[in-house]
Amino acid sequence: MPGREDLQEKLNKLRVQLDQDPPLSEPDREHLQQLMSQIEAEIALENTLQDTSLVDGVNLAVERFEISHPAVAGTLRNIMLTLGNMGI
Repeated sequence: MPGREDLQEKLNKLRVQLDQDPPLSEPDREHLQQLMSQIEAEIALENTLQDTSLVDGVNLAVERFEISHPAVAGTLRNIMLTLGNMGI
């Protein structure tokens, strides 16, 4: 499904950003890794049931990184939009 491929590309972009750009604290890095794992689990299961906790988690991460790491927050926003477009 194109939405899932798009989402995977955005997750890959986020990984590259985390490797290159921001010096994140270990708790922040772990938080984002857990969030990415949850999103990937959704992709793997191809579960189209709405999981508001996942979307809420991405939204909270956007708010958390908006000021300190705007590029990461932007990628997370794109992920959130893609999840919404997929019906998740």
